[in-house]
Amino acid sequence: MTKQVPTRIANILINALKGGVVPRAGLEYITVGRTQEIAAILHDIEMIEEGGASFRFIVGKYGSGKSFLLQTIRNYATAKGFAVVDADLSPERRFAGTKGQGLATYKELIKNLSTKSKPDGGALPLILEKWISGIQMSVRTRLPVEDNARSREKSAAGDMAEADSSAEFDREVERQIYAVAGSLEGMVNGFEFAKAVVLYWKAYREDDAALKSNVLRWFRGEYPTRKEAKADLGINFIVTDETWYDFLKIFAAFLVGAGYKGMLVIIDELVNIFKIPNSITRANNYEKILTMYNDVLQGKARHIGFLMGGTPQCIEDKYKGVFSYEALRSRLAEGHFATADVKDLSAPIIRLQMLTQEEMYILVEKLQNIHAQLYNYTPALTQEDLVYFLTVEYNRVGAETHITPREIIRDFIELINILHQNPQKTVSQILGDNSFEMAKGGIPDEEIQDEFREFEI
Repeated sequence: MTKQVPTRIANILINALKGGVVPRAGLEYITVGRTQEIAAILHDIEMIEEGGASFRFIVGKYGSGKSFLLQTIRNYATAKGFAVVDADLSPERRFAGTKGQGLATYKELIKNLSTKSKPDGGALPLILEKWISGIQMSVRTRLPVEDNARSREKSAAGDMAEADSSAEFDREVERQIYAVAGSLEGMVNGFEFAKAVVLYWKAYREDDAALKSNVLRWFRGEYPTRKEAKADLGINFIVTDETWYDFLKIFAAFLVGAGYKGMLVIIDELVNIFKIPNSITRANNYEKILTMYNDVLQGKARHIGFLMGGTPQCIEDKYKGVFSYEALRSRLAEGHFATADVKDLSAPIIRLQMLTQEEMYILVEKLQNIHAQLYNYTPALTQEDLVYFLTVEYNRVGAETHITPREIIRDFIELINILHQNPQKTVSQILGDNSFEMAKGGIPDEEIQDEFREFEI
């Protein structure tokens, strides 16, 4: 029996899955299968925590569960203390472009920055405030006891002693702020990032809301020109199409300094690169992917992981896919020993297989229980009914190679919606007798000429 699901989550799950969309909450209630794939990615996350980096492509047909797996990993990573950024590519969001598409991807990633305490995105201000208040708390508890006693003795002399104590406290906090900022200065564009971190601390200390807002704008890549950033912040630098990936690496280093385990970057809908009609623009995007991939494998990136979701065609097509870029194809192509049944799950490409019929049975059973909780009724479908439904689904023409979990889930939710709304109906009445008749071709009752009467195809 499925454990009790909060009504809000049950509503999100049923509505999202019926619409063919992956919900961002409640995935733990319906996750089935994918044990090996999840274990491989969780091992990557452990390596990221240790200071390493990882890069994976999650490849599967539309509706096969790519986005579901990515969201499951996203939720796991935030629960483990990671910061996660995610974005779907689109014609306006790519890795590189002539109209700011790379910067648009960066903006979307930072907008969706999520942590355990802020799982729905927009976590950047919270991360900065929490980091500064954490340092203040640490300094407050570590100040020497004798200094505190001396401050209490001096307090009788007036407010000057309190001012001295406060100044000493601020100096110690600032020293630790600068220590984290200083650790970033050796990275590409790290000096400017460190300067922005210190500016945010000053705005926090002085309660300057306008300066805070401007620093956040700079972090998010929202300054259109360096001149404006220079006027507002004294920083003669902004995030651009060319520098956004370097900024992600700096963010990862900063987040570790701020107490997080690392950063996970999740990018879905890689098919939008495949769809770019201009071959030079496609090549520029694949060049950016190659840069990230090389940085990860050569140890130039730390505490950061990349997960990219795409279809088999957008990866393997030798004319427009990732494999059309020879430098990537030679790095990503499988060796001679992996087969459809025997996979190397430590390879950079994880190919999603269809869920087994046993796993699909467990899934539809979970969905029936969640639906019953949501609409407050006792589940009526028996084990035989669920098996009968799956048999009908798998008996469709071409189902063996083309049916996906998304289609089965949508059909099942439609079935239980109809049964709930029409209690007089039975499963067999809705599904039919599970027999299929080939469509008749030609015109009904047409006359067949004598010379063709004996002819058969």
